Amino acid sequence: MENQPVIMIPVPSEHQSVPVPGRVDRADFVDKIKPEQVVEIIRHRLLGEDFQNGVWAKILALQKSALTEKGAWEISNLMLSSGSINTSISRLSQSQINNRLKNLIKEVMAKCLSNWREYGIEDVGQFYYIKSLVFSNALVVLSQAGEGSIQELFKTTVSEQRNISTNKQEPGKLKRMLGMSGQ
Repeated sequence: MENQPVIMIPVPSEHQSVPVPGRVDRADFVDKIKPEQVVEIIRHRLLGEDFQNGVWAKILALQKSALTEKGAWEISNLMLSSGSINTSISRLSQSQINNRLKNLIKEVMAKCLSNWREYGIEDVGQFYYIKSLVFSNALVVLSQAGEGSIQELFKTTVSEQRNISTNKQEPGKLKRMLGMSGQ
């Protein structure tokens, strides 16, 4: 027992405040959750674009499987219902998540089948590509809402500041003038 390290823990004196570890405020945390940004990225991917040098640029190798502007916008708009901040901070059960995923994929496939010409769909592989992008994104966002996991995280993100002072305060100028200084 003699060779055990000694750890010094600073204890605040009576004139100092208790140190509180810095934590992220809830509002800051909500501002950082931006599932709709992923939807924007997926829309550009559906258009066969990549973000290069600060702008979205068409990638020639991807243009054969890219959707038209209308197709990319309509598919990404369908994703917004599940890929929003409101959804990600909701409390959803596993059955609600499964039902929403199933219905979203049905909606996406129905839109693709109904509008295949307008969307620029030329082969079956494009259906699977679209389904995979939409499903993966929706699954992640909806899973964040599963059993209120984001809400549980909110409960642990508090910001607190305490200032405890034991100094005797002098009576204010107004109290002294009115003779209420307690002396």
